[in-house]
Amino acid sequence: MRATQTIIHIGNFKNNIRAVLAHTKRDGKPPLLCVPVKADAYGHGAVPLSNAALEAGASYLAVAAVGEGTELRAAGITAPVLLLSQITPEEMPDAVAANLTPFIGDAETAALFAEAVSKHGHGGVSAADLYPVHLKIDTGMGRLGCLPKEAAELAAFIKEQKTIRLCGTATHLAVSDSADENDVAYTNKQIENFRAAVAAIKDAGIDPGIVHAANTGATVARPDAWFDMVRPGILLYGYAPENLPPVACAAGAPLTVQPVMELVTKIVALKKIPKGTSVSYGRTWTAPSDTTVGIIPIGYGDGLPRILSGNFFVVVDGARYPVVGRICMDQCMVDLGAAPRVKRWADVTVFGGSLSHNAATIAKQAGTIPYEITCGINKRVIRVY
Repeated sequence: MRATQTIIHIGNFKNNIRAVLAHTKRDGKPPLLCVPVKADAYGHGAVPLSNAALEAGASYLAVAAVGEGTELRAAGITAPVLLLSQITPEEMPDAVAANLTPFIGDAETAALFAEAVSKHGHGGVSAADLYPVHLKIDTGMGRLGCLPKEAAELAAFIKEQKTIRLCGTATHLAVSDSADENDVAYTNKQIENFRAAVAAIKDAGIDPGIVHAANTGATVARPDAWFDMVRPGILLYGYAPENLPPVACAAGAPLTVQPVMELVTKIVALKKIPKGTSVSYGRTWTAPSDTTVGIIPIGYGDGLPRILSGNFFVVVDGARYPVVGRICMDQCMVDLGAAPRVKRWADVTVFGGSLSHNAATIAKQAGTIPYEITCGINKRVIRVY
């Protein structure tokens, strides 16, 4: 087995889910929980993480692409799966065959999907047999969905279709993970507009179904956005917004989550080099004194961002060592010092071994977010559950 592996801590993932359910509990009962498993569960493995999510209390799963949903169905997962991104007419037959629940943000999509359902035999004569869809409202994300003032009209159009039924109404919050005063005001307005749109749907005599809006930030700190279901993403994989303290939870304890992914490898070679020796492509680092370089078999071909070159450390036997020179496609080099205690074949933690050295740590150094780090660890890095 290759030295470079991704350890997926299923126990942490389940505990994170249970923590969110406890945190969002009101009147003795939490809202439903939808777990996004798009992008291969943020790089963690969609099928095993989906099964773990359902075991821990999730009611819904969510994906971004039809192929992601069909993968879950092929693995025997029967739970409801929301399809978050815009579906194309060409994809609709496969979505129907896999019983994926699309978001509908305009009348054309509603009509096309209703037609696809009719052609592919899903749905019956009673309302309960009709194919479920969720209505998407754009309250300020500037992405998919109808405008709030159009929601009731679109809901009525969906109701007119003979093969589909409205079973959910959703929006997405743009800056709920920010404590900035202007961003909080923006989120307030989004929630206000969403409530008004849902009320208009109800006033039209239409059941909006499951109402949901809360992503990670809102799940942490906005009970007014919890509605019937919450959809936290990266929170469940171990990363909460740093500058957003959670509201007091019903369980009386603060909401804490643990990173699920740990990226590890080994020192596969040791090389003593004299002062003045340059290391790796471009000769961007030259040894300031005699030292020993350790080679580890991980690089940007595995998803370790090349931009971290010269600005990153790994952990070996509890000690931090800097990565020096440019990160290569398949390997990188670590400065172990002139008289290293580290032995060949020693275990190396690239990230995830502790709360102080995780995907968020290196995301900061790379100028990005934890999502991109975990999603970027590619398939050649073996997942160990």
